[in-house]
Amino acid sequence: MSSPFDAVTTYFLAKDGNRPFLMRRAFAEGVELQMVVKTDAISFPQSATGVAAIEDILGRRFANDFENVHTFCLERPSAAHRRHFPCHWLVGMSAKDNGPIRVGSGRYDWYFTADDRCLVERLIITIDVMQTLPATELDTIMNWITSLPYPWCSAGEVIATMPQMKELTPIEMYLRKARPIDAER
Repeated sequence: MSSPFDAVTTYFLAKDGNRPFLMRRAFAEGVELQMVVKTDAISFPQSATGVAAIEDILGRRFANDFENVHTFCLERPSAAHRRHFPCHWLVGMSAKDNGPIRVGSGRYDWYFTADDRCLVERLIITIDVMQTLPATELDTIMNWITSLPYPWCSAGEVIATMPQMKELTPIEMYLRKARPIDAER
């Protein structure tokens, strides 16, 4: 890896594409994961350490439960984000076996190694809102999600194309309040 952009993009390809082996290209061996889940619509362990644990939790176990996963960062990292890249995110996915749809938003805090590899050494994933929709809405949600520029788009692009559904109102409200987050120095 040579930049935060490369590491985060590789993470999305690994998680969304069910390619756990790619996690090794994005994360340092001793990576620390912290999950802050503010909803009952989904559950994750509170923390994990090591790339093997990340592969298992965010790769294999996640892929056992979900498909059609599309995750978006709502801001791109710049040179100012070489050590820390905070950003809001959006995800859309369906539970396997024709299960319910989930659409959620929250915040990522990516921390990178100081060396030239620029691997993720710490990741905090905050899930602020997660909405569950019936499986009958798969076409509506996936047509919307897959029309967005993957994996980088703005909150404005998400809101402008969002289907008008009451279940998505909390997501829209979250995104309307989302502002760029200053990186730690």
